Amino acid sequence: MNVTRGSVLCANVQEALGSLERGKGLIGRKALEPGEGLLIGAGPLIPLMWIHTLFMRFPLDLVFLDRAGRVVRIVADVKPWRLTTPVLGARSVLEIESGAAQRTSTNVGDHVRFEEVKES
Repeated sequence: MNVTRGSVLCANVQEALGSLERGKGLIGRKALEPGEGLLIGAGPLIPLMWIHTLFMRFPLDLVFLDRAGRVVRIVADVKPWRLTTPVLGARSVLEIESGAAQRTSTNVGDHVRFEEVKES
């Protein structure tokens, strides 16, 4: 949820917090469905500072977040086989389908909050 804009940035988020999950990321996937994303958290010893799209098959929007959930950088429409520059202050990154950041009017400085939705 983009609290600042009152919009849903990504409705279905999976987390990759372990080193194996972070290393694999979205590799092997053919696409991300609209509203789908992957949250990659920083490792315990090395803070997350950059992302690669090596071996990826589709472009992504990357929303880098600080410890408080503030957007510190957005890298839109990152094509496969790319590396981002280091993002100082980022502790996690939300990988979402290309165009989602713009569609939800997400900007640097916005506050993003993750909520668990319980199905009834």
